[in-house]
Amino acid sequence: MSADQPVYRFCPQCAAELAWLTQAEDGGPKARLRCPRCDFTHWNNPTPVLAAVIECLDREGQVLLARNAAWPGRFFGLITGFMEAGETPEEGIRREIAEETSLQVEALQLLGVWDFQRKNQLIIAYHARARGEIALSPELAEYKLIPPEQVRCWPQGTGQALATWLRSRGIEPQWLDPA
Repeated sequence: MSADQPVYRFCPQCAAELAWLTQAEDGGPKARLRCPRCDFTHWNNPTPVLAAVIECLDREGQVLLARNAAWPGRFFGLITGFMEAGETPEEGIRREIAEETSLQVEALQLLGVWDFQRKNQLIIAYHARARGEIALSPELAEYKLIPPEQVRCWPQGTGQALATWLRSRGIEPQWLDPA
């Protein structure tokens, strides 16, 4: 488990302290946080996260990158968000784009799926072609519009989705210098 991941300490069913216990599972013995009293298991499965490389159709195809208000520093990344119960990934990323930027998506194309183990997440990334006036939600502090050939990718998480999209356009990704 990563230090970034929340860890259950007590059983949500009976409040007993959880312990690392090994039990036989389909794939063989596996140690997981389990309740010794009621047999609750904390599965700690990855959380699906949606991401979008947004191509702004009414802004000469520039890519929209945004800075989350909660992030330290001045890192600009893709629009991301969590799926909600009862929605498909496509519905979820359309909702996130509308909520966070006010842009309306005209077309979506799946770029791929990447694991982001540091946060125990599974990233489902799309290329979104969108238009409209950009109005950021309070979740985002600011945005940049960048021509695709000038975008710099980052090695973790959604940076791989951005690199995949650039390659699909015949642009060899340029990478941010590690800091």
